[in-house]
Amino acid sequence: MQPILSTQNYAALPDNKTLQRLCKALAVLDAINSPETEYRYHTYDANWDKGEEFFEMNDGEGDQMVVLFKEEGCVINGYADGLEQPDKARVTRGLPEIFDEFVFGEPVNSIGTTFCLWYTPRYGWQTGPLENEEDGSEDMLYIFDNQPQTYIEWATEYFDETEQTLDLKTVSQIYQGEPLTKAMVLALVDNVADWLQLETDLQEIGYPYDFS
Repeated sequence: MQPILSTQNYAALPDNKTLQRLCKALAVLDAINSPETEYRYHTYDANWDKGEEFFEMNDGEGDQMVVLFKEEGCVINGYADGLEQPDKARVTRGLPEIFDEFVFGEPVNSIGTTFCLWYTPRYGWQTGPLENEEDGSEDMLYIFDNQPQTYIEWATEYFDETEQTLDLKTVSQIYQGEPLTKAMVLALVDNVADWLQLETDLQEIGYPYDFS
């Protein structure tokens, strides 16, 4: 049985490189399932800033989770709408200085913070002292269990038009970062209206593909 991921139980989160690959996979799968960018839940920008890559989960109803990836590690900031925000200085106590500009600047400041976790190769995953057990982390971090079936179950419910179950083999290949082919795409959706747009999306995500 997979552990329930949260700020109470974060040791099972994948390391930063695995998480980065997973975040790209989530963005790729959303790009395939939803050509309209405004309906995507997961997005990824491989060129967010020099030496930085950026992942965002946005449910469109107030909950947001963003992840910044740097060579030195990564940091997750989550905001659960409707929950009281804790003392940010407390929940980020011990945060490496390399993440300060992100966590205390934009867009995080405008989003808000109900939980924060960070990873460095030396110390693994960490968080500051917790004020509230209910911080929304369990409802957001679960997608990071690195199990393709978790995405399939979520997407089947989220994308109402998805009448067929997504192909597990193909989703697993994308989770592993295998180059995307047209055959893989068409194993997930019946047709693609704009292959050039999908190529543009993949370039933004920084995901390998071969549509030849």
